[in-house]
Amino acid sequence: MKYLNINFIFQKTILLLLISSLMACNSNSKAVDVSETKIPEKPNILFILVDDLGYADLSIMGSSYYETPNIDKIAESGTIFTDGYAACTVCSPSRASLMTGQYPARHGITQFEGKRNSGQSWKQRKRYTKLLPPEYKHHLDSSSITLPEAFKEQGYATFFAGKWHLGGKEQRSLPTDHGFDVNIGGYNAGGPSGGYFSPFKNPYLPNLPEEKGLNLSMKLAQETSKFIKENKDNHFLAYLSFYAVHSGIQTTKEKWTKYRDKAEKMGIQEEGFEMERVLPARKYQDNPVYAGLIEHVDDAIGTVMKTLKDLGLDKNTIIVFTSDNGGVTSGDNFSTNQLTLRGGKGYQWEGGIRIPYFIDIPWIKQDGASINVPVSGVDLFPTLLDLSGLPLKPEAHKDGVSLKPLLLGEEIDERPLYWHYPHYGNQGGEPSSIIRKGKWKLIYYWEDLQAELYNLETDLGERNNLAESNPEIADQMKTQLLDWLETMDTHYAEVDPEWDKAAREKWLEKQKNVTLPRQEKQRKKMLSPDWKPNKDWWGSELNKSE
Repeated sequence: MKYLNINFIFQKTILLLLISSLMACNSNSKAVDVSETKIPEKPNILFILVDDLGYADLSIMGSSYYETPNIDKIAESGTIFTDGYAACTVCSPSRASLMTGQYPARHGITQFEGKRNSGQSWKQRKRYTKLLPPEYKHHLDSSSITLPEAFKEQGYATFFAGKWHLGGKEQRSLPTDHGFDVNIGGYNAGGPSGGYFSPFKNPYLPNLPEEKGLNLSMKLAQETSKFIKENKDNHFLAYLSFYAVHSGIQTTKEKWTKYRDKAEKMGIQEEGFEMERVLPARKYQDNPVYAGLIEHVDDAIGTVMKTLKDLGLDKNTIIVFTSDNGGVTSGDNFSTNQLTLRGGKGYQWEGGIRIPYFIDIPWIKQDGASINVPVSGVDLFPTLLDLSGLPLKPEAHKDGVSLKPLLLGEEIDERPLYWHYPHYGNQGGEPSSIIRKGKWKLIYYWEDLQAELYNLETDLGERNNLAESNPEIADQMKTQLLDWLETMDTHYAEVDPEWDKAAREKWLEKQKNVTLPRQEKQRKKMLSPDWKPNKDWWGSELNKSE
């Protein structure tokens, strides 16, 4: 296999230029035109959530490798929040925050569902960590007032398709237990059971013989389009929650070929990984399977957008597009790289929490206006109520604020954003809590009770820890963070009295000496012209073989 000596640094340059240009448009941007607009009564809502999609995993957000024309159109028509954040570094907590408008520290789901994620049972994972993660809620509380419940109360038809991961039938915590009239494919699973091609191993997603080999993302889009057609004369909330681009990643032979060839033209580097603090991290966007999986999602979204347009509903439907956490640079399938941002899913740095965050309101001329005010997933619940002319529910979405003023070119009060993740992430994240206030971000680590302080205006890559050189700012933010945590009924990791430091150091050395070379080998195989994952390309060619 030939490896070219062309550096991928231009990818990072593109993202830096993009962020700089987007941030040049401030919170009261005049690009938003509200003149001569007629606000419809009870507009429809299409909420699109892509799992594990990173901030830089879209062409409009700086990627020169991934191709996402349909998603880009949402951003180009709507508003881009350049400093949009997920409420957590991993999925379930963030998803619960989207549903409730509350931070994980408040609603209690601080980690994804798993029996070996806390207390002494955590030691079964053999990570040999200093701390034992705390217990936490494993499903959405029935007492929580959710986004779909609020809309259903106002006469909306509500629909859910895709990944739920907030409990299942046993806990009475399916989507239909929390305000959705229809549930297609949502239960307690966090990944695509059975893979991304039909037949699916999902108890809430029936398999049809004629759909054999159909891509899961397209299946969810088709079900969403079906719901929209059936409710074209009603007010509706359609929540399309893709399982993609979660591991294990899969695509078709055609899309793999397209992106393998593209990677070769861009220049394939000899070494594709480097060690982060805990695990190896992907250095470049050059994964052809992941790129194909992203394009599957984009194709699926294009189908739903066409349905809206064909029915004449595109002028009466608010569209939200976002992700539940950063892209996977370490762990899982080591799928992507976030260019200038440090880390990815699970990590406490920007790559783990900063995400694509677009809102398109068709009766307001936005044309890709950008807003650099820090916003969170907790804000979407009150924002959608406000944009729809419905009463807010401050007793429910206690941590979110309506972003409607920003979307109308006005301002909102400055406020801090908070994160609390007292766990170890599968991707290398450490037990920590975070506060972002203005340009400053402080990360407080629970292992050693030390802090990192970053100026995100000058150091978006979080490489220059300013905690020692700016002790007053660090102390002030730390105090504010800890004071806020005191107001939450939350839990903290505790020191393992039997901690074996030597065993931990041995495990870390293994990641460097075994995991990293293994990932390098897998990457080179996947980029080889004669690579074949299996006989039928994960089932995508089932129909072709008959």
